[in-house]
Amino acid sequence: MSYVTHLECPKCNWRGPADEVTQVCPVCSAPLLVRYDLPAIKTAVHKEDLRDRDASMWRYLEFLPVDDPSEIVSLGEGYTPILRLKQAGRGFRELWLKDEGLNPTGTFKARGAAAGVTRAKALGIKEFAMPTAGNAGGAWSAYGARAGMKAHIVMPFDAPEINKKEAWACGADVRLVRGLISDAGAIVAKACKKYGWFDASTLKEPYRIEGKKTMGIELAEQFDWRPPEVILYPAGGGVGLIGIWKAFDELRAIGWMADDVRPRLVAVQAEGCMPIVKAYDEGKPESQFWQNASTIAAGVRVPKALGDFLVLQGIRETNGAAVAVSDAEIEQAVRELAEQEGTLVCPEGAATYVAARTMLAQGMIRPDERVLLLNTGAGIKYPELLTAELEVLDPGAEI
Repeated sequence: MSYVTHLECPKCNWRGPADEVTQVCPVCSAPLLVRYDLPAIKTAVHKEDLRDRDASMWRYLEFLPVDDPSEIVSLGEGYTPILRLKQAGRGFRELWLKDEGLNPTGTFKARGAAAGVTRAKALGIKEFAMPTAGNAGGAWSAYGARAGMKAHIVMPFDAPEINKKEAWACGADVRLVRGLISDAGAIVAKACKKYGWFDASTLKEPYRIEGKKTMGIELAEQFDWRPPEVILYPAGGGVGLIGIWKAFDELRAIGWMADDVRPRLVAVQAEGCMPIVKAYDEGKPESQFWQNASTIAAGVRVPKALGDFLVLQGIRETNGAAVAVSDAEIEQAVRELAEQEGTLVCPEGAATYVAARTMLAQGMIRPDERVLLLNTGAGIKYPELLTAELEVLDPGAEI
């Protein structure tokens, strides 16, 4: 049986049962967090027990909302590698990259989809809808297919082409909107109300965070329970950052991480869509809707995140920061990381490299600190950024 005790609202402290379909807080409409019996987990499992477990995110089963392990919906997600960047990391004490592009569907979205679909299936949900900038739609469509559920996906017309085809190939009902993810979200909300579909929008169900949380537990384990001092994460909806923050809190609560191990979390956005950065700079608890959002990094083109207040809280509680970078810098960093390290990262992941370099130059990262970048997707899914002009040879030509 799961160690989940209840759902909790981080704004008004409402508490409710986890065995019922609940989307957001019924009192204030804020996102809900899953809470666990951490003392019971501390007694039941020890970090040494992980050694003989499968190399997937489900190795952390006690920290996940699963009643029956035989009902887990999985494609083998999690336990992605950490890579030391020696060439690209010159100037840093240590620069690391966690490559989430090696997950099923090519992105870290597989973690949230695996947890969210697993829980939705357990609660009897047969059909769901969601807006997406691209990768989440592909992931939820794949896991929905795996679970025998019907997915309805709405994404911006200019979302990456591969994501549209990925969701369609997995049997989803895919619609495109001439607008942003916020416009897609409005369409999904109306459709869910009309047809009774489950709304799987970011943070409109509590369980996506739990899948993303496993990145934090995994990082801690991979660094022998002392993860790097600075962790940079590309924040659109910001669920991964919230999840990592939550994971570290839970690990400290059960004694797996020392209380003095408190990595600084950094949210990275693009200059063409930086609502969280602006709110952070202005000392505000929430962001304002970003007008005319535009960036080549589709995953961070989110004008207003439902959980922005949690992202900002996580940044501030860890003495982190929020940084914006330009599209030109992102595009250059994609090529630079590939040339120097052989890592073809997504534009969102490249943004964290630019931000880390900027922070080091400005003294926001000290030369004695270890730094980790979250690459959230496989660069191969973004062929439009790779505009190579290659020489064509005639047969028998010399080079």
